[in-house]
Amino acid sequence: MKVAKFGGSSVANANQIKKVAAIIQEDADRRIIVVSAPGKRDQDDTKVTDLLIDLADACLAGQNGERELTDVIIRYQSIAEELELNLQIIETIEADLRKRISHPKENQEQFMDLIKASGEDNNAKLIAAYLQSIGLHANYMNPKDAGLLVSEQPGNAQVLPEAYEHLKQLNDRDDIIVFPGFFGYSKSGTLCTFPRGGSDITGSILAAGVKADLYENFTDVDSVFAANPTVVKEPVKIKKMTYREMRELSYAGFSVFHDEALIPAFKNSIPVCIKNTNNPTSTGTMIIAEREYFLNPVIGIAADEGFSAIYVRKYLMNREVGFGRRLLQILEDECLSYEHIPSGIDDTTIILRQDQLNPENEERIVKRISAELDVDDVHIEHDFAMIMIVGEGMHNTIGLVARATAALANANVNIEMLNQGSSEVSLGLAVNEKDTKASIKALYDEFFGGVKEETVQ
Repeated sequence: MKVAKFGGSSVANANQIKKVAAIIQEDADRRIIVVSAPGKRDQDDTKVTDLLIDLADACLAGQNGERELTDVIIRYQSIAEELELNLQIIETIEADLRKRISHPKENQEQFMDLIKASGEDNNAKLIAAYLQSIGLHANYMNPKDAGLLVSEQPGNAQVLPEAYEHLKQLNDRDDIIVFPGFFGYSKSGTLCTFPRGGSDITGSILAAGVKADLYENFTDVDSVFAANPTVVKEPVKIKKMTYREMRELSYAGFSVFHDEALIPAFKNSIPVCIKNTNNPTSTGTMIIAEREYFLNPVIGIAADEGFSAIYVRKYLMNREVGFGRRLLQILEDECLSYEHIPSGIDDTTIILRQDQLNPENEERIVKRISAELDVDDVHIEHDFAMIMIVGEGMHNTIGLVARATAALANANVNIEMLNQGSSEVSLGLAVNEKDTKASIKALYDEFFGGVKEETVQ
């Protein structure tokens, strides 16, 4: 049993959907197919999800949304016509959309979820119809009918434990199941979407529920790369990596997976393979529980921008019992989450996402820390990037930190903060955003510059 998820670029038009069908036909074990909403057909195109957001916004603004609705329907119609499908499927999609936009709008978040999720839902119906038209025993599956239960948190739904028991029943089916990604239903019957990367999360949940032998995630690249190919020219491909490595890299800006997507597969020891819809014979990248790391202790380098730092200094801070708790309590009172807290005997720095801050809460935070903790200095700085060096073998490698800092020094990059987690799977370095690309290039040259192979494992 394989669960195969196809992302937005893989189902963006009729030609891509034909490739998906060929991949399904090539392996009879691919029996659960998770699909996204149609993505961009080219660089200047608009994703269906974005068209649906425009539709929802128009409806919430009191407009009838007819123009926005027509844009969505035309997109599906163009796909259906190129696939030579009976246009009854478009009537079904239009009826579904009209029913959704007539839904009560008092809870705007729920309404937005309802409209956005139609992208995946209706694309699953269309793809199931196409698979049937070419002779495959395939059927659309509604997540509610499958029992995909989630918490009632619009835009941030979490799978409920009992969902896995319900999904287990899909093993008894002998047809190909076409399952929409991105959403589930609460116990009260409310549709709720997953966070960013929601279709990946759906695929991971289904793979765990049916105890799949493999979860395949089809996208538009041959594999995961050791660094961003838009920054580093022709970076090496990663042949094998662990769940922890993938999660660290995803958190730090790798766009292949959202960092939460693999958790269901990880907890159930389901191997994951990243593959290319446009080149399905490529071996891709396998994500597994453990790997041999003695050849390459570092597996990848990632970067994410948009961080701020709260600097706090107080003489003999290390001897003051409860100082850290009271400092974090101030952040909690402001509903702020943090990413890193490197600390010394008289100083501590709190790294957090910059989009959580604004002039008002910054002023409150500084005043409270200064008054309540009687510190010598507190100030906030912005526009930092977090550079993450990731690899399971780092904890057994002598001199790795020295190599990283020397590489950045040679590139004339100033390190604002250095933090190595207790797991020692990653090393985080904060730099100014203007130095992001230079940092990635310098670290890649240091750790992969001598790698002759096309792939690392």
